[in-house]
This record gives sequence, C-alpha cells and structure tokens, in this order.
Amino acid sequence: MRLLVVEDEEDLAEGLRVGLARTGYAVDVAGDVAQAYDRLTVNEYDLMLLDVNLPDGDGFALCRSLRTGETPTPGEGDLRVLMLTARGGLDDRVRGLDEGADDYLVKPFHLAELLARVRALLRRDTGGGSARLTVGGLELDTARHRVTRDGEPLALTPKEFGVLEYLMTRPGHVVPSEELLEHVWDANADPFTQTVRVTVGTLRRKLGEGWIETVVGRGYRLREDAP
Repeated sequence: MRLLVVEDEEDLAEGLRVGLARTGYAVDVAGDVAQAYDRLTVNEYDLMLLDVNLPDGDGFALCRSLRTGETPTPGEGDLRVLMLTARGGLDDRVRGLDEGADDYLVKPFHLAELLARVRALLRRDTGGGSARLTVGGLELDTARHRVTRDGEPLALTPKEFGVLEYLMTRPGHVVPSEELLEHVWDANADPFTQTVRVTVGTLRRKLGEGWIETVVGRGYRLREDAP
C-alpha cells in the first residue's frame, strides 16, 4: 500500500517514513501543503498521514478540499486520511473529523499505535475486518508481517509482501503492473524498469506454481482456487 506523509518536522517525517517503510509500505513525504497538492494530483495513494499545522496552510483545509473534490486525485479509490497533530483539544478533534478525516492521532504517539491505526484504516478501505487476509491456503497477517502457505511460513521481502497483500485484497481480479507500481512502490521507483515483473517472478517461485497467473497484456491475477 502507498502512503503520503504530510509533515513539516523533518526528523518526525523521516522517522515516520522509515518506520512505515520497514513494515512494507511505500511512503512519499511532503513538507508543506503545496508539495502535498503536487503529489496528490499525480500519484494514487491509499492513505495520507496529515499534520494540521503546516508552513503554508493547514491540514483541515487540505482535507476538506479532497472531500469536496476541489483537489482532483487519480484513481477511483477513497483516500483515507489520518490526522497527526499536537492540537488535541476536543474542538480540534471534532473539526478534523468533520472536515473529512477518518481518524485523528494526537502527538506525541507511539509508532505501534500509529501502525495499528494505519492497518485498521486500510482494512476499512478493502472491506476487511481483520488484520489477516486469507485466500485458499495462503494467510497474510498484516500486524505481524507474516505469510503462511498451508500453515508453513514463507520468507518474503518487503516488496514481495506488499505485492502479495495487494493481490490478496483483490483475489480473482486482474491487477495491471502499473497499478502494482502505483500502490507498492514510492515516488523513487522508475516506471520504465522491470521491477514489478521481477518481484512478481520471485514471489511466484516462493508461493509455488498455480498461485499467480499472468494475463498477457493485462497484468496479474491471484487465483482463488490454486492448489
């Protein structure tokens, strides 16, 4: 899943980027409202972590512009918004939710709680009610970052885990390479490389034959009836 962190405190922004990336998320960072607008109108994100107090505006207005459609975003998904701010008063929390935020976390916070809230919001986006995804004999635990096949653990790289998680939220559906690149890799990924094909190839070998089907000219499909 691809996340956008909008935070002007460089140390905090970098800490969030590293902490989220270590759990397999693709993370881009914007230091102000202008940078956030630039990224949001070009890239399709699954979730945005949004500070309220920014150098050139506030997160409330940015969130409202997204919900009203004033800020157009690519893709058809509903961007989840988690506000991160030191403004923890009741009025601020109510305003943030009323402006369209899905959740509101007051600074300082523990990374473990942030990660749990991110997982919960992303499950809401895919209609899941559990930290575990199951397709046939595959089980993926987003909280423990663990994958098993027929009960046996599989050792996956962060990108392999991210690709499998994305495919498992859409079993039986053809997912284009461009969509995987958009949601599993960050802005530094070169769209002209074979990185998606290579990652899917190594993931396919680890899962075993029959799980991931290549649909020529269209993309990849995780089979629900794989052996």
